Amino acid sequence: MRSARGWCIALAAVVYGGSPLVGQQAGAAAAHERTEYVAWLTGAPNSPLAAIAQQPIGPGMRLGPADSDVPLEGVDEHRVREQAGAVSLEGPGGRRLLPRGRPVTFGRYTLSVGGPTGRSVLTVFGASPGGKPPEHYPRDPRAVFVGPLAPPARSGTVRVLAVDGVEVEAAEAGSVAVPIGGTSVRLTVRRIPTAGGEESELEIFFRDATNGDGTYPAGRFVSLLPQGAGMYLLDFNRARNPFCAYSSAYPCPAPWRGNTIAAPLRAGERYAGGGLAAPAGLEAR
Repeated sequence: MRSARGWCIALAAVVYGGSPLVGQQAGAAAAHERTEYVAWLTGAPNSPLAAIAQQPIGPGMRLGPADSDVPLEGVDEHRVREQAGAVSLEGPGGRRLLPRGRPVTFGRYTLSVGGPTGRSVLTVFGASPGGKPPEHYPRDPRAVFVGPLAPPARSGTVRVLAVDGVEVEAAEAGSVAVPIGGTSVRLTVRRIPTAGGEESELEIFFRDATNGDGTYPAGRFVSLLPQGAGMYLLDFNRARNPFCAYSSAYPCPAPWRGNTIAAPLRAGERYAGGGLAAPAGLEAR
């Protein structure tokens, strides 16, 4: 097992000129990713800024009339059911399948199914994204780290809320120890399955001293990116809010136990208000 020194040496190489091309590439990639993400948030039909409801499907749910599980203006009664892992929408026009992880147009609304089989969740989006567009701190090259991923103390899975508020079975991937604020901080890394069933992603849900004072109170997510030869890129300039920061339709994830950074991390996505407050009385997991 390698110590945080591996991350510190790599930081010097990336930031202070030992390998300037790596730093330039990381900055360009993060800037491109940020541009695409903002475009998606402000224009996509399934943007969290357009979300109006998110509920477990359970044995079945009703859409449309005022007394439905999800009232939708101008929509006749429809039923959403999950049978043998398949989710379908049934209404006056017949029955159609709702593919998992892919948005489906439903009149002037958009529907999206997420979550594991048996615990599927339906998210309903309105006609267009609203709310406040995201804001970001200026890029900080000191918030970029490269180093190894230590194996988990014990293998297994844990149920957590992903960035989109959907409960998933996350696999324990290990931890990284990075030098921040004059000390080494060890952060838990988990492998989060994606809604469409594609390859899972290595994610860190963390809190720092800016939460509630510049960033979202509940914390932020950042991806750990494989670089080859057992090394990983951790770029806090890529940190992003959970979707509950954009719409109260989403539940907020509880902080992961131990993933708290005492120093302020003024990098990545900021918080302009409009979402939920930090979860009250939730035990960190």
